[in-house]
Amino acid sequence: MGSGGDQKIDYVFKVVLIGDSAVGKSQILARFARNEFSLDSKSTIGVEFQTRTLIIDHKSVKAQIWDTAGQERYRAVTSAYYRGAVGAMLVYDITKRQTFDHIPRWLEELRNHADKNIVIILIGNKSDLENLRDVPTEDAKEFAEKEGLFFLETSALEATNVETAFTTVLTEIYNIVNKKNLAADESQGNGNPASLSGKKIIVPGPAQEIPAKKNMCCQTS
Repeated sequence: MGSGGDQKIDYVFKVVLIGDSAVGKSQILARFARNEFSLDSKSTIGVEFQTRTLIIDHKSVKAQIWDTAGQERYRAVTSAYYRGAVGAMLVYDITKRQTFDHIPRWLEELRNHADKNIVIILIGNKSDLENLRDVPTEDAKEFAEKEGLFFLETSALEATNVETAFTTVLTEIYNIVNKKNLAADESQGNGNPASLSGKKIIVPGPAQEIPAKKNMCCQTS
C-alpha cells in the first residue's frame, strides 16, 4: 500500500490485449505499464495483467490491462477474460500478413464474449520494421473504418504510439461512462441509452459510411 496508497481512484477500466502469438502484446503492455522492453520475452501462458493509473479530465483512472495468450490452445481459457472488459486492443504484426488476416476472427470472438459497447482499437505493432512490412497501412485503416474501430501503428521497441493507443482507448471509455452517468442523472426514461455508444465505437451499420465517400468522390467534378 506504500506508494500512491493515498491516491483516490475514481474509475477502474479493464482492457484486454488480443491477437496472435508473438505480435508483441506483452511488449506493448510492458512499455505502457513499466516503460520496459525486453528482446527475449517469452510467450504468455494463460493470462497476465498489469495496472497503471492515469489522470483523465482531473479524474484518477486505473487501467487494468489483461494480456491474453495468443496461442490457439489457450483460446477457450481466455474467452472468459473478455467479460467485464470495457476496452480491447486487437494487435497484429505489420511484418506478418497472417496475423492481420486473423484479426476478423479475433474481432468476432471479442464481439461474442464482450460488452457490445466495448471500445476497440486495432494496432499494427512493430512499425520500426518498416523494411519488412507485409501489411500496408491502408489495408488496416480500411478494415478499421469498416468495423468502426480506432487504429494506430505502434512500436513497443521504440515506444512509438504506445502511450497514445492506451490513452485513446481509456479516454473514449471515460467519455462513454461520463455520458452514461449524465443520462442516469437526467433519468428521462426515454430510452436513450443507445446514444451512449459514442461516435466512434459502433458505426450504425458500416454501409452507411461508404456512400458518404462515394458522394465525396463525385463532387470533385
